[in-house]
Amino acid sequence: MTKKIFLHTHPYKPFLFQEATKLIVGTLPPPRFTMGALKEGDVNFCYGSRDGQLWPILDRIFELDLLFETSDAAIAQRKDFLKRQKIGVCDIVESAERIKIDASDLGMQNIQLRNVIGYLKQYPNVDTLLFTGGNSKNGPEYFFRKHLKDHNIKLEVLSDIVPRIHQFQLGDRCIKTVSLTAPSGAANRAVGGFEAYKMMKNKNPEFNTIDFRVLQYRQFFKNSI
Repeated sequence: MTKKIFLHTHPYKPFLFQEATKLIVGTLPPPRFTMGALKEGDVNFCYGSRDGQLWPILDRIFELDLLFETSDAAIAQRKDFLKRQKIGVCDIVESAERIKIDASDLGMQNIQLRNVIGYLKQYPNVDTLLFTGGNSKNGPEYFFRKHLKDHNIKLEVLSDIVPRIHQFQLGDRCIKTVSLTAPSGAANRAVGGFEAYKMMKNKNPEFNTIDFRVLQYRQFFKNSI
């Protein structure tokens, strides 16, 4: 018996505007966002899963007092914040096929990528891409490397320490990329293995993996590289 294939399409268009200087680049939200079957506490917007950690992290960094609910007000809060901070969102995956309907990046097959380079040409003020994950298979940096190869563009290493920093040339622009530790529960085990995390945890037993990401994300969301 042939297994049914689920076409996991991105439910949101890139959130882009001319003033944007940074772009958050992920892959796909959980399938329930494509299916329109949100859970209580989900926000119907990019990274709106109630299980995701990006918005809780940004809420702490910028003291936003965000709503975490399925409402228009919660969406408006996030859009207003992104515009104030000149941060756009342009996930790199347009669609993928899945046999098992879950949110695993590794479960994606026959992946169609968005033309991120094309978007960068349309929005010339963008100078930084913030990947919500690294170069592991089917992560945002992994896909972006494939995308650059199609355009004969090379990624140059600036720092190979997590979060890894690279840069590439697009015409006369130099654009930097930062591969943040993924804002997901699945990445907590990786965080627990970082020496920097272990040192901070030893100093303060209350310190946790969200605290670690808050420190990491703050330097890149609030400052220029």
